[in-house]
Amino acid sequence: MTATLPTAPARPAAGPRHARARVRPVLRLRNSPPDVLLCGALLCAVLCVQGWNITGYPNLSDDEGTYLAQAWAVQQGRGLAHYTYWYDHPPLGWLQLAAVTWLPSVVSPELFTVAPMRWAMLAVSAAGAVLCYALGRRLGLPHWVAGLATLLYGLSPLSVVLQRQIFLDNIAVVWMLLAFCLAASPRRHLWHHFAAGLAAAVSVLSKETMLIVLPALLVTLWQHSHRATRKFAVTGAVTACVLTGLAYPLFALLHHELFPGPDHVSLADGIKYQLTRAGSGFVLSPGTGARRVLGSWLYYDRVLPLAGLAAASVLLVTARRPGTTGRRLLGPALAVAALTAMVLRPSGYLPAMYVIQLLPFLALCLAGLAAAVPARILHTPPGFRRRWYAARWTAVLLLAGGALGWTVPRWYDGDRAAVTRELNGPYRQAVSWLGDRGKVADPGRARVLADDAVWLDLVHRGYSPGTGAIWFYKADLDPAIRARLPHGWRDVDYVVASPTVRRDAVDLPVVEGALEHSRPVAVFGGGADRIEIRRVARGSAR
Repeated sequence: MTATLPTAPARPAAGPRHARARVRPVLRLRNSPPDVLLCGALLCAVLCVQGWNITGYPNLSDDEGTYLAQAWAVQQGRGLAHYTYWYDHPPLGWLQLAAVTWLPSVVSPELFTVAPMRWAMLAVSAAGAVLCYALGRRLGLPHWVAGLATLLYGLSPLSVVLQRQIFLDNIAVVWMLLAFCLAASPRRHLWHHFAAGLAAAVSVLSKETMLIVLPALLVTLWQHSHRATRKFAVTGAVTACVLTGLAYPLFALLHHELFPGPDHVSLADGIKYQLTRAGSGFVLSPGTGARRVLGSWLYYDRVLPLAGLAAASVLLVTARRPGTTGRRLLGPALAVAALTAMVLRPSGYLPAMYVIQLLPFLALCLAGLAAAVPARILHTPPGFRRRWYAARWTAVLLLAGGALGWTVPRWYDGDRAAVTRELNGPYRQAVSWLGDRGKVADPGRARVLADDAVWLDLVHRGYSPGTGAIWFYKADLDPAIRARLPHGWRDVDYVVASPTVRRDAVDLPVVEGALEHSRPVAVFGGGADRIEIRRVARGSAR
């Protein structure tokens, strides 16, 4: 007789109410028509809201002008910055900005200024929205949940205000989302994992604070790599990231600017400044700069920061159980935790654009939990009475209605301000006044202190870059500019006294002296946001 092994009894098929469909992660969006249609529709909605009135709201920022002026310097072959590059940030961010804005600058060079060039940021926003959707799908979220995350990310008033601005954080976030998408690739190809490390390095070299997110990316890579090749995948990703990141100190070494020395800037000094700069105080202490920054975030949107942080906390608690949403979204939840920990430092520096790095991960966590809670409520264990099914659906609908009722009015007010209010008229009027030959007879010889928000405008209107149009910080902080102003403020003709100039002049003797010894000849706007053009009383002493 032939021996036969006993077969295991067949598992009974689960009934329709007990079956839990497993979401298959998407490999490529273009191969999935439902994903393409949904993602395309959401992308159109996001770009319409973010692009409407993009040049008028919010106020032009000095940081925007700085990054764009540095991109302009790269395009013009003037070096890595329009003044002495002192390793304040890795230059890869504005090198990419120079590439993104190259075609518009060729078509119309006079429009290469902050307000018109905000249109180029829509390409960055589009890439971020698509990658957010793709990451949600690759982490195992259903179509509608990934779409919800994309809407939360793209239509939050915080996103509408900050993503349309020319910030390095927006570029860095796109690269980090790409790194997460590659790390979570269902194909588990080794080159995907190597590319994830490369994309992560580009993100860090675009804005160095993205370094905080790397441990969360490593966890995602560990989760999604195959056990047989996990060591190769992790080693390759880390190696690609480290070797690419070393290009920055290597650049400084080749220029003999890695360490401090006489008569030159150094990477070591730049890092020391970033680590020892004056802090913003504790974010929860009243009256501190960090508290004001937090207040500005919550002024625009309370829903995504607070609800997203709560969702990330819940996901971290539930991440120990395999197969749960918390386990699938462990990487984004850890990214939220790491970035939030930096916000909660007792005396760290907190810039207003820092929240940009949190937004996509907050959106993914909030959308994931918003889908997990109804699924948990509607799940019917064996033997549960059917008559309670309608009651549970009622509870789900009430929760959804309450969330929408609390969110939509607040987002409507914030987004409506972004698409209707005009805040940058005073800047345009001030630049027009300075470009009028009837007001300033010879712009090529005049010396004007201004913030970087209008620096490029002045250059396009005939002011000499660096010697005629002077970024006001450099009049005190750059030895090359101080040498051209031997008499200090007496060598200045005009000051464009924007809110930024008036606020920071207290620490800049040349700028403060120019303000004290000048009188306004034109004022545009009113209140604290006014723009004054002030003529220095002894501006012809040189």
